[in-house]
Amino acid sequence: MAHLLSVSCSLSMLSGGRSFPKTSAQHPLSSPANPSYLVLKSELRVVCRENKRSMSRFHAKAVSTSQESRLQAVLGLDDVHDGEQTSKKVMVIGGDGYCGWATSLHLSNKNYEVAVVDNLCRRLFDHQLGLDSLTPIASIQNRIRRWKSITGKDIQLYVGDICDFEFLAEAFKSFQPDAVVHFGEQRSAPYSMIDRSRAVFTQHNNVIGTLNVLFAIKEFKGDCHLVKLGTMGEYGTPNIDIEEGYITITHNGRTDTLPYPKQASSFYHLSKVHDSHNIAFTCKAWGIRATDLNQGVVYGVRTDETAMHEELYNRFDYDGIFGTALNRFCVQAAVGHPLTVYGKGGQTRGYLDIRDTVQCVELAIANPAQRGEFRVFNQFTEQFSVNQLANLVTNAGRKLGLEVKTMSVPNPRVEAEEHYYNAKHTKLVELGLQPHLLSDSLLDSLLNFAIQYKDRVDFKQIMPAVSWKNIGVKPKTAAV
Repeated sequence: MAHLLSVSCSLSMLSGGRSFPKTSAQHPLSSPANPSYLVLKSELRVVCRENKRSMSRFHAKAVSTSQESRLQAVLGLDDVHDGEQTSKKVMVIGGDGYCGWATSLHLSNKNYEVAVVDNLCRRLFDHQLGLDSLTPIASIQNRIRRWKSITGKDIQLYVGDICDFEFLAEAFKSFQPDAVVHFGEQRSAPYSMIDRSRAVFTQHNNVIGTLNVLFAIKEFKGDCHLVKLGTMGEYGTPNIDIEEGYITITHNGRTDTLPYPKQASSFYHLSKVHDSHNIAFTCKAWGIRATDLNQGVVYGVRTDETAMHEELYNRFDYDGIFGTALNRFCVQAAVGHPLTVYGKGGQTRGYLDIRDTVQCVELAIANPAQRGEFRVFNQFTEQFSVNQLANLVTNAGRKLGLEVKTMSVPNPRVEAEEHYYNAKHTKLVELGLQPHLLSDSLLDSLLNFAIQYKDRVDFKQIMPAVSWKNIGVKPKTAAV
């Protein structure tokens, strides 16, 4: 019998955007106050302001489980002490976001001890730009409370900015993670191309935040395994096969295995390239163990865990800044808007269901990299062109009685619209990935989900409004 024990956490919201968790043995669960946010000019830093006397307390209790030893790694069971197995502790940075929230619940459900670290700035971006999720999403505090009420499992919460190393250090020392899943970055290419301030914010937030995570691992938990969300966009669209992170080449009679060449196509993608170089260097210099998950385009909204209650629902972005291609097309079909194909529509990428995102992260944690090893896994399950996705949605919509049309719009991006694309993605399959491939039933489910919430669609957010070539220095705000 294994006893999974997490400690109660008292979360004090201090001025200056810092939240310092302190251990507490007896405090009951109390209602958290709602922080207000202050944007500091172009830095876009989130500052949480609250009465110093208010606290948000998350109280945990021991939970007993019994698992077969051969499933220990898969179910999050780590070391054995005095005949008892202890849970592996996983810190999910960016755990309030699209991929992060689904992953946090999935790992908690698999009996990992989970802590969410997030500065909640993704919600702030919506307010700044006049955007909203198709699905109504609860606050992170209400999400965590609901999860506990349904499952009895605790998720610890640390609200703060990982670019503030003092905050991150306190979180590390308090939680002592065995693995860190790092989603905590500005994840939109169009957002990084809105204006100069967003480009600077994206690179500062992503690169400095990741550097801070690397230093925190080195200083406070040297054996911690970093599972970092990268992107297939680092590779670009070369006219040769894309390998998983490394390529063996022969030049002038000599052969070597080198990092695969990077051809990033936005300031966001460039930040991911910088991350990869920094992680690779610290693996070599400090013995960090790291897995870089170069993820394709994610679609879907439901996982087993997020479907348990409406307060656990994930966000579903359909706008031209944060929405991904298939999700956007399904919403457009549901409301009768023509599918917006950029340019010729031959742009081909790797895609995966969000249920496979959480599965891939779990596999990476259960099969950690060695000390000093920088692994790269290409995380996607199928390849589609934009035109192929539009055809699939059109056919699925017709079966539901929808009249789905397609329109070609000028491509706001600078990219090849017709190109060769063949990316390898075998390593996660070898670890046991069982993919959810894009099927008629899944498309039917996505379309019905979009139809259910179509009254929440803001038509002004459907068309692309960010141009790669016209990015300027003047900050842009939401149109009224």
